[in-house]
Amino acid sequence: MSSLPPHLDLPPLAAARGSVRLPGSKSISNRSLLLAALADGVTEIHELLASDDVERMLEALGRLGVRVERAGERVRVHGCRGVFPVKQADLFLGNAGTAFRPLTAALALSGGHYRLSGVPRMHERPIGDLVDGLRQLGADVRYLGNPGFPPLEVLPAQVRLQRPVQVRGDVSSQFLTALLMALPLTGERAVVEVVGALISRPYVDITLDLMARFGVRVEREGRFAEDAVGSRFVIPAGQRYVSPNVLHVEGDASSASYFLAAGAIGGGPVRVQGVGRASIQGDVRFADALAAMGARIAAGDNWIEAAAPAQGGLRAFDLDLNHIPDAAMTLAVAALFADGPCRLRNIASWRVKETDRLTAMATELRKVGAAVEEGPDYLVVTPPPGRRLTPHARIDTYDDHRMAMCFALVALGGVPARINDPSCVAKTFPDFFERFATVTSPVPVIAIDGPSASGKGTVARGVAQALGFAFLDSGALYRLVALAALQAGVDPGDEAAVGRIARDLDVRFRGETIHLAGQLVTDAIRREEVSAAASRVAALPAVREALLERQRDFRRPPGLVADGRDMGSTVFPGAALKVFLTASPEERARRRHKQLMEKGIDATLASLLQDIEQRDARDAERGASPLIRCEDARLLDTTDLSVDQAIQQVLQWYREASNEQDRLAGLRR
Repeated sequence: MSSLPPHLDLPPLAAARGSVRLPGSKSISNRSLLLAALADGVTEIHELLASDDVERMLEALGRLGVRVERAGERVRVHGCRGVFPVKQADLFLGNAGTAFRPLTAALALSGGHYRLSGVPRMHERPIGDLVDGLRQLGADVRYLGNPGFPPLEVLPAQVRLQRPVQVRGDVSSQFLTALLMALPLTGERAVVEVVGALISRPYVDITLDLMARFGVRVEREGRFAEDAVGSRFVIPAGQRYVSPNVLHVEGDASSASYFLAAGAIGGGPVRVQGVGRASIQGDVRFADALAAMGARIAAGDNWIEAAAPAQGGLRAFDLDLNHIPDAAMTLAVAALFADGPCRLRNIASWRVKETDRLTAMATELRKVGAAVEEGPDYLVVTPPPGRRLTPHARIDTYDDHRMAMCFALVALGGVPARINDPSCVAKTFPDFFERFATVTSPVPVIAIDGPSASGKGTVARGVAQALGFAFLDSGALYRLVALAALQAGVDPGDEAAVGRIARDLDVRFRGETIHLAGQLVTDAIRREEVSAAASRVAALPAVREALLERQRDFRRPPGLVADGRDMGSTVFPGAALKVFLTASPEERARRRHKQLMEKGIDATLASLLQDIEQRDARDAERGASPLIRCEDARLLDTTDLSVDQAIQQVLQWYREASNEQDRLAGLRR
């Protein structure tokens, strides 16, 4: 992921459709690695997640003397029968909670001397409840920094199982998971009692399922359900971990949520492969939450598919999301596309994750126009009026992979968005943005350029009307800047002053009419003195830079036809189709003469031809954005074509380009 830039600009997206194979589950990958290391025998693990968190676990096992043979997404782990060969080691575990917590418990019962540390955020994530539970067994675990938080030191100690171990369940289910995975190492009967409510119960289900695959049975007592109080777990004596020989890691259900939500927002269907009805992961129930919003859901044993509601948009929701805390983050962003306020309840565990996700989520949702109420364990997200998201939001990710992936969905609102520090997705999904691109379609742009009087404006407007796309006459923007400069008494060649006018331009396009500072100027911007000033204004780099983002804001679903200079080279370099439309100078002079005569303006063909030739020369020679044809632009000479013939040719080229893009997208999928 080192190749990713400091930020990633996502274009406005029009739709989501396709299929994606998920990377392996982080929770299953790291649990499987540790259990395989503690087991008797060799375990071959397939579809192991390739990510930072899993790398930290693999590095730690290597430093502990566990032999691991790696071949892509497949590893062979030679179990150490519950006894790590290396008895003294310093382990750096990054921000990998699924590695730090279980390893702490296993090492505390292994009779060695170890130090465990991580990145600064890991040292802010609580671990005191796990340490308290281990100390009840007689383990010697010490804090090297702030009490209750990593880094930790583990020393040899005599473990005693004389009474049940008590652990809080309302901070993180990883504390219970760590104890359950480590206690079979004693060989004695062990009892764990959960104090208070147990959050994220489905993650404990994953732990119990994997322990059973490695030969250790755990008996459950009490009300083992969401928010259950008083749950007890009994590990009978005499059990040990034995390799199942081969183990396949399911696709990550939390990662599935981004693609399923994309299908529900962007039309779909979008199918995720690698996780389905037969999954042991609780986050597959994210699909139920989407169904409650009106999304159409289908599923098989190893796949799930989501599409937008058959009628209307996504519905608002009020849900307890304690059972899917990671996938619930995706729902918070999906709430932007609902028909009213959405309440996410019982998500206090967000505050002790990779960042304080409650505060982070509220902060970033407000950037895209949502009204957000943040409580101690809930969020209420109210979409912006008309569900029109704020364009060009700069989304901060807080070194949290799920923040980056969730907010990629904002672009499906038809607005551009910037994701800062996109490389943080390496924690669980290094190629997320590449795979997201395979199932999403940018809002299409047709860029049409050409010399003056070539008919590009007329053709562009006709193409837009035929397709139902928006139309951008970029030349009108430069004319508006020129008119505003003339009205203010500013020399059109004064770059600094005209640049300020361009940045503050108060313009409104309403159908065929144009308003500047509230005044109707549709005809005024076509006056000769304004046209002459526009040529000077358009050559100023400060003006072109000021208008760049404003022009890009015209890119909204279902599509845009953009007419003017720089459209295909600078403003929309990734346009679906680029056309350079031209005609002979003589034909362009005749067209201009006809237009002027229809308006009652007297002019001669000779003077118009001279004016066109002089303007062509100026446009081709000027330093800022000279008139040139993009290498990938289709050339359309309209000298002998009618307007309708030119429009039909552009439409045919667009259909061909769209079909080719669909074909390539299918190959990528």
